[in-house]
Amino acid sequence: MIDRKARARLVLPKARCLLSHSRLLGLLVLVVIASSCRSASPPQDHMSQVTGESKGRTGNDARRQQDAYEAPIVIAWLEDQAISESSGLVASQRNPGVLWTHNDSGDGPFLYALDEQGKRRGVWRVSNAEAVDWEDIAVGLGPQPGRAYLYVGDIGDNGEARRQITIYRVPEPEVRPADANSGRKSQLVTEPAEAIRLQYPDGRHDAESLLVHHVTGEIYVITKTLGAAPNVYKLRAPYSTSAVNRLRLLGVIRSVPTGLITGGDIAPDGNGVILCDYFGAYELRLPGGASAFDEVWGQAATIIDLGTRQQGESVCYAADSDSLYATSEKRPTPLIKVKRVRTDPVTRLGIGITRGSS
Repeated sequence: MIDRKARARLVLPKARCLLSHSRLLGLLVLVVIASSCRSASPPQDHMSQVTGESKGRTGNDARRQQDAYEAPIVIAWLEDQAISESSGLVASQRNPGVLWTHNDSGDGPFLYALDEQGKRRGVWRVSNAEAVDWEDIAVGLGPQPGRAYLYVGDIGDNGEARRQITIYRVPEPEVRPADANSGRKSQLVTEPAEAIRLQYPDGRHDAESLLVHHVTGEIYVITKTLGAAPNVYKLRAPYSTSAVNRLRLLGVIRSVPTGLITGGDIAPDGNGVILCDYFGAYELRLPGGASAFDEVWGQAATIIDLGTRQQGESVCYAADSDSLYATSEKRPTPLIKVKRVRTDPVTRLGIGITRGSS
């Protein structure tokens, strides 16, 4: 979420001292309103396997898109005008062809379903949940085997004032044709959500990217920082829904050009991570022969063009991992698709969720 109060506090000389790169200077106005001007250097004593392969790397190591993906295409404009600030996006694992999104702060605890044509497929209020600053959404396993769960990240903290953040885990609803008639004033209601409360091990942070591993259920939170590489934190499964869980700092992601990470997703096949900022997206691929998923954080990033977005804060993989979707926080809201160019066979790890069942 944009910290609107910061707009009045910041002045151009102060921002210029932090951003010397010519590309960022050209986009200075966007950066200034997107975050505070306080430099957030990651703790040096927590560098671990995340930076093991990337020591000495900078954002300049991000590789260009080349032939990994086709050019981005706007495949639709979102029909539901209630989606005014699409801040998170994820592909359904229960309902083929359905995407889930939510608004940034200022809306209630609502989930919006849509399809590839941008058509409204329904609105659900998340039972037993509050919306302080919802920033991202993910899908993964949960307590009941074979069932898909949505994870909603109430993780935004522009002022870094929150003692703890919350992730709501709720069984993914089944989307029926008649559900398209629902809206915020006539919303459907999910099953009760479980609140997973989290604390950082090293103070308070702003974050807008929530990722959940589709097989292990492990949770990752990526911080949003100006003038520093983003931190990646992990919560191992299983975790508590009664006590506060303590995140573990894995390290920093040095291969992305900026620290202003606003969204992300783990590929359902388990072979990659996609992150986005206001400028584009960055994919980290798990190398062949990797012994652990967390090796992905030390890989060089490939820059992915997401096309024109007024304020891009959401990106996700398609359910088959072969495409990316993205939206923008401003209306009219585009639904952007970027198809992967497959050149080699891919081993699919599988999500372990039965699609179309409860």
